[in-house]
Amino acid sequence: MNHQHKFYLVEAERQRILLHKNKAMELYNRAITLAKENAYIQEEALSNELAAKFYLNWDKEKIAQVYMQEAYYCYARWGAKAKTEDLEKRYPQLLIPILQGQINHFQLSSTVDASLLPNKTIHTNLSSSSISEVLDLSTILKASQALSSEIELEQLLTTLLQVVMENAGAQKAALLVLKQENLVVEAIATIDEGVTLLSVPLSTSQDIPITLVNFVKHSLKTVVLDDATAQTDFIADPYFMQQQPKSVLCTPILNQGKIIGLLYLENPLTIGAFTRDRTEVIQLLCAQAAISLENARLYQEYQNYAHQLERSLQELEQAQLQMVQNEKMATLGNLVAGVAHEINNPIGFLEGSLHNAQEYTQDLLAHIHLFKQHHPTPAIAVIEHGEKIDLEFLIEDLPKLVSSMKVASERIKDISTSLRTFSRADTAEKVACNLHEGIESTLLILKYRLKANEKRPAIEVITEYGNLPPVECFLGQLNQVFMNILANAIDVFDASIQGRSFAQVQGDRQQILIQTEVSSNEQTVIIRMKDNGHGMSEEIRLRIFDHLFTTKEVGKGTGLGLAIARQIVEETHDGSLSCNSVLGEGTEFVIEIPVF
Repeated sequence: MNHQHKFYLVEAERQRILLHKNKAMELYNRAITLAKENAYIQEEALSNELAAKFYLNWDKEKIAQVYMQEAYYCYARWGAKAKTEDLEKRYPQLLIPILQGQINHFQLSSTVDASLLPNKTIHTNLSSSSISEVLDLSTILKASQALSSEIELEQLLTTLLQVVMENAGAQKAALLVLKQENLVVEAIATIDEGVTLLSVPLSTSQDIPITLVNFVKHSLKTVVLDDATAQTDFIADPYFMQQQPKSVLCTPILNQGKIIGLLYLENPLTIGAFTRDRTEVIQLLCAQAAISLENARLYQEYQNYAHQLERSLQELEQAQLQMVQNEKMATLGNLVAGVAHEINNPIGFLEGSLHNAQEYTQDLLAHIHLFKQHHPTPAIAVIEHGEKIDLEFLIEDLPKLVSSMKVASERIKDISTSLRTFSRADTAEKVACNLHEGIESTLLILKYRLKANEKRPAIEVITEYGNLPPVECFLGQLNQVFMNILANAIDVFDASIQGRSFAQVQGDRQQILIQTEVSSNEQTVIIRMKDNGHGMSEEIRLRIFDHLFTTKEVGKGTGLGLAIARQIVEETHDGSLSCNSVLGEGTEFVIEIPVF
């Protein structure tokens, strides 16, 4: 025996108490579906009742009505008369269609004895025809129940047309729904082809008589044509002239006195197919359909609203993460710019002082040379002091020392320039820039990660620069692109050595190749950054630029770096950023930027 539905029902109640509404909704529906599939009608009834109470407490009375009516029908089929009476007393507002149906006894015949309805088949003799109609009350209840149990709009449309055709003797049916004061043909069903969902404006449809439909829309009256080929007010309709149907019925679907749709039926073979009793059955089903259509519309609006909220939440999370990423890069840029500024001032002083020191040294050495030339025999104390300080070595080494200090000063000055290049604040408009300077400044920032450490040898960076013209761009943003791609390559190498000793990875030659060139039409510069790491599968490559997608461990990647990089290249610079990768051979990113 399958008792999974009981678990779902208990879990739905638990989620309801915890105020997890979305989970509770899903679990109630699962419990109902499984109970129905396994013929546990009493627990199907209970699940529907609890679901109805859940939606009622949530102020979703329209949806609660659907579940409470389904619970009522289940209890009735189970024979729980006391329970149905209890529901009638406690929730009369949710059972209006059922209670009204009981009061009117479905109005099938003014001569029918109400005491015979529960167990007997109703026989109605029509004075207008010799046809004897046999209408089974249980069949009507099942049809009404089938409509009330649907809440998804597309499935409701299908079920409605199927039910109507089964109970009305029609061979073709069409359902029209009023949208913004205009009728739309949502679905058409035929005996041969089944139900087809369309959503076509009435004005463009050639499948139904537009004249008749518009009359019913404005008059709100049901029209029954026993023989549409005979002389009627609608015989000139192009559809009637072409198709020549026999029996036709068109009735409005009303909700609280307002039209929400129309039902069109036809039988092309039989005259007088839609008798008075069949018309009343159709109107009864349309009353239930009106409620179900309104519930389906509200449910669809709720679902759309829920999906919109979910999308908005995801967009908000992405925006927050992107702001964090941008803030991190801005903070790094400000830090680098501050360091460069602080370095620049003392370096300027040192550069000027070293220039003076070099001149002073040359003057002192020239003076010593003249002294030795004109005083070849100095005092004993001078000779001893010269030997003590190794004067000959000092005379030879001091100019070299000053020159080395000047070279080091120039190197620090170059580093400061590279730092300022990397942290360059972008202007409101693009500026012609040297992309090689941006790449070199990025490599400088990452140099500490490229060096050898206790876990692996140094990562070799090979640059093969072409002769690039100045490119109009936001260099600060492109530096962020270079940083993301190169940092990811380093991460790949660091991940590949996990669990391996230095001796094991010492033979691996870890390389990053950077190539630049101008395209053949000289309109675009191309930058290739390729590593010889382990590469990636095609499945991962196709998602590598997706927002929030990452292959890194939790806490080590946000899934935004490459998504932002593509946005910078493609949306801000009208270029392209692509990825080529072969598993086991490496990964290459190709950046193409228009020159102007």
